[in-house]
Amino acid sequence: MAVKALHAFVSGRVQGVGYRAFTKRKARDLGLTGFVRNLPDGRVEVYAVGREEDLIRLLDYLKEGPYFARVDGIEYSFSEPESKYEDFVILY
Repeated sequence: MAVKALHAFVSGRVQGVGYRAFTKRKARDLGLTGFVRNLPDGRVEVYAVGREEDLIRLLDYLKEGPYFARVDGIEYSFSEPESKYEDFVILY
């Protein structure tokens, strides 16, 4: 199975509601590596590397978000992975 990268920008009520911790937990459960971080404009950026079917499952989780989140939209793309990550982390 080919390894791909998912780069996503999530908008809505996604900061201050546990969205990054939720994303980290789901990504690790799926065996993905990469990062999640808040952006100054209120969006959350996600970069994940792994098997394509696992990235698609993560994307489904990103659309739901944790209980208090409200996801209004996700811009995303798939590409060849640019860098290797050892784990999935929250960047501050």
